[in-house]
Amino acid sequence: MSSLKSWAYLSRAFEGPSREVNRALEAGFDADEIARGIKTGASWAKELVKEAASRHMLDRAQQDLEIAHNEGARLISPEDEEWPSECLDTAFGFAATGVSEHVRTYQSDAVAPHALWVKGDSLATLTRQAVAIVGTRAATQYGQRATEALVTGLVSRHYTIISGGALGIDAIAHRAALDSGGPTIAVSACGIDRTYPKVNAPLFARATVVTEYPPETTPHRHRFLTRNRLVAALSQGTVVVEAAFRSGALNTLSWAEGLGRVAMAVPGPITSGSSVGCHMRIRNGQAQLVASADDVRALVEPLGSVDPDAQLELDFAATPVQRLSRNELRVYDALSPHQQVTTEEVARTAGLSVGLSVSLLMELESRGLVRRDGTTWGRS
Repeated sequence: MSSLKSWAYLSRAFEGPSREVNRALEAGFDADEIARGIKTGASWAKELVKEAASRHMLDRAQQDLEIAHNEGARLISPEDEEWPSECLDTAFGFAATGVSEHVRTYQSDAVAPHALWVKGDSLATLTRQAVAIVGTRAATQYGQRATEALVTGLVSRHYTIISGGALGIDAIAHRAALDSGGPTIAVSACGIDRTYPKVNAPLFARATVVTEYPPETTPHRHRFLTRNRLVAALSQGTVVVEAAFRSGALNTLSWAEGLGRVAMAVPGPITSGSSVGCHMRIRNGQAQLVASADDVRALVEPLGSVDPDAQLELDFAATPVQRLSRNELRVYDALSPHQQVTTEEVARTAGLSVGLSVSLLMELESRGLVRRDGTTWGRS
């Protein structure tokens, strides 16, 4: 096993994803050999030195590890048991097929991380069953309620909620998961020792935080866009709740599609600009419409394991009258809610024989829907 110092060196020398580091690892070199090859200018490491540019001689590994340790964080690599191999291998294996236009556009980012800084629980455990929920920073009351409903339902089914730790929908998703007693992962676009935005510090303190950027790295726009691929890759599917036409949350949704994950969107009011991006993706077939946690589960879990229609039947049970057969309903409608009528009148109004009407009236009486008073009938 390579030393943590070598992984820490690579984390700083190659900010974010590195296709060259991944190629070297796939070729059988370990982190110690890669770090040594870069520092000594080995012939086989020329492309690595070129990609690292001026950082190839910058070795702050010990300092970075100490900062992380002081923050209660750690550095993990593909050599560690808690490395989320299953989800990352699947996601970036799909990306390597090149079938996604988004991945072809952002090829430099479409590779797995080579190391991750983590503060919190095991990523391998948390990502076995996880859904990402992202959206606008300017969340509406509707967006808040929709997010809370989705998260509460998913946490009750033992899902980890992943998001980007931003204001708005991200923060609502993290908070709802924690308040429901569930786990949540905040994927950061800065160093593990930084909190951005600072107002979300209480959330970060309770969540598992992960980043591929070394300590003291500050947040910048390009890092957020690169970070989005990890939000999508660590989950089985991504749900966007409220996204305007140019919302950054749609970038995460594009990564979900490009990494072979399930892309989902919650529809909003047609009058709301906050949901234009969601409606556009649903209309174009780039996202599946979801309106509940069961809808999400039906898409990310094995086929047949969730029946959202059956769940709707339970959640919105039919009334006794809604359960009536066609003929039973004809007889029931023939009765007055205000006065008693004879069997003959019921039969005539319902257009049925007297014998069938009597049989149906007795059945409705047994269900408590009608009452008999001598030879007349009325609704209960």
